[in-house]
Amino acid sequence: MEHATTFLGIAQEKALHLFAFDFGRYAIAASLIAGLVWMLKRTPWRARQIQKRTAKASDFRREFFASARTVLVYVVVSIVVIWAIRHGYMHEMQGSYGLAGNIGMIAAIIVAHDAYFYWSHRAMHHPRLFKQFHRFHHRTVTPTAWAAYSFALPEAFVMALFMPVWLYLVPTPGIVVFIFLIVMILRNCMGHAGLELHARGWASHPVLKWISTTTHHDLHHAGSFNHNFGFYFTFWDKMMGTEHPDYVAVFDRVTGTKPAPKTLVAEIA
Repeated sequence: MEHATTFLGIAQEKALHLFAFDFGRYAIAASLIAGLVWMLKRTPWRARQIQKRTAKASDFRREFFASARTVLVYVVVSIVVIWAIRHGYMHEMQGSYGLAGNIGMIAAIIVAHDAYFYWSHRAMHHPRLFKQFHRFHHRTVTPTAWAAYSFALPEAFVMALFMPVWLYLVPTPGIVVFIFLIVMILRNCMGHAGLELHARGWASHPVLKWISTTTHHDLHHAGSFNHNFGFYFTFWDKMMGTEHPDYVAVFDRVTGTKPAPKTLVAEIA
């Protein structure tokens, strides 16, 4: 069976499948994390809610429909990627590097995506770019899992560009791309959960502190726009001096390790 090679033909062949995959990935991950948060709030873990404010129904609606719009952008970019692969401009997503090689490739793509996210996210906070690119996402002050893809169109395109760049540079098996996309959306939804999901002591642990927590990103949404730009990890923020100076104290307060200063509690109320 011959595959379409024009943009229109590929769109007719793949658009619905691509939308179902990307939107399904978002909907399943957001539902799982939102459901987990809903259950945990009916246990003593309800004390781990990071902000006193609770998201409203209007917040959920805005985040959900904006995320659906973002998926449409991802579909358009995916069609371009398929076109480029079929015309030999990008590597085929086939084959395997073996178990160890595939695991190493997953680790590499996550590290690369974290760097891409940190620097593109930080750039979108520049005064000349913020209004057009990133202000819409910051309409979410109290994050929920549904905010994972709540982007304005320009930001959605920026977020979508990572995969074409990666696939152009690195031959990557389809299974690696699939696993990466699942890990990425789950981590995204966890970062916006609004309830701290990581273990007590995580933010100050010698090893675990390099992996970001829900509190890490929540502080960014709560008004600290010049801090905590990272996604999976904290090392770019630590290295570049952009980590919130009270991050560990807030995390410890949220997880019940020790109380935070009253002034700090007021800042994130």
